[in-house]
Amino acid sequence: MTRGISDAACVQAFPRARAGRQKARDGNSIELARRQFLRLTAGAAALPAVSRVARAQTYPTGPVRIVVGFTAGGAFDIVARLMGQWLSDRLRQPFMVENRPGAGTNLATEAVIRAPADGYTLLLCGAANAVNATLYERLNFNFIGDVTPVAGVMRFPNVMEVHPSFPATTVPEFVAYAKANPGKINMGSSGKGTTQHLAGELFKIMTGVDLLHVPYRGAPQALTDLLSGHVQVSFDPLPASIEFIKSGKLRALAVTSAARSEALPDLPSVSEFVPGYEASGWNGVCVPKNTPIEIVEKLNKEINAGLADPKTRATLAALGGMMLAGSPADFGKLIADDTEKWAKVIRAADIKLE
Repeated sequence: MTRGISDAACVQAFPRARAGRQKARDGNSIELARRQFLRLTAGAAALPAVSRVARAQTYPTGPVRIVVGFTAGGAFDIVARLMGQWLSDRLRQPFMVENRPGAGTNLATEAVIRAPADGYTLLLCGAANAVNATLYERLNFNFIGDVTPVAGVMRFPNVMEVHPSFPATTVPEFVAYAKANPGKINMGSSGKGTTQHLAGELFKIMTGVDLLHVPYRGAPQALTDLLSGHVQVSFDPLPASIEFIKSGKLRALAVTSAARSEALPDLPSVSEFVPGYEASGWNGVCVPKNTPIEIVEKLNKEINAGLADPKTRATLAALGGMMLAGSPADFGKLIADDTEKWAKVIRAADIKLE
């Protein structure tokens, strides 16, 4: 029923995908940037520590901005404000959240990249940044090359969910029904090229089903039409759907993370039926490249301390998230790996922005 996501399998599953010369160059560029990114993040800790102590002791001496590429009230905004309060309390300077939505988080990302590399402008980045590296043909920046990873914050699964009237209660039943009704199941998402869309495309590639993608202008509209039955399936972020699942207004089939979610421990993961499938979202903190390493290390230490705090952990867990504590190099590897992974899916599914 399933197959892994290799380049060959992707090409077979989507005949329109073409390995043209330009795409080959693009792929080589991403891989080169990925290797450079991993070398930089892994090697940063080995730099001389001449002035590290002095800089770390005095930072920060004024307000710090946390720039978020989404509107207020969403999961990213909640995480940014939670970590901002923690950092404000620990470092005794205000960490203020600035919402700059637009262009799939690219506006916020570019604003941070163009800011001084002094530790006073942080970006709450996420899986969208890894996706955008391939999805957008022209960007005014190279995300992997123009940022320094600081720390991961949270990984959160999407959830494969259907309207309660849909005639499937498990992933295998869904696959069987979809194969018997090719092209007749509408798959809603918050827009073309979003993480919800790509989670669905990865599922299509790995199971061989034919679902009709219906992109919306945002997550609320897609969720509304799923609740009303206008679309039959969606791969939505768990935090936005969990209350509808618990109330029975939506039927969850599986989470998209490799492991089950603590928020819904009885719900299986897609990978239990489709080996190798994983499509969780994540977020974390990045700063402009060339930010002093002692500032990166201090922020990493304080963010990890926040993730170890029981109250913070409980709040993030209530959102359906799992902690991503680790080193800057750990977070850099996650960014690089996800950039490579979603590049394969985007090219195989021939996803293009109009």
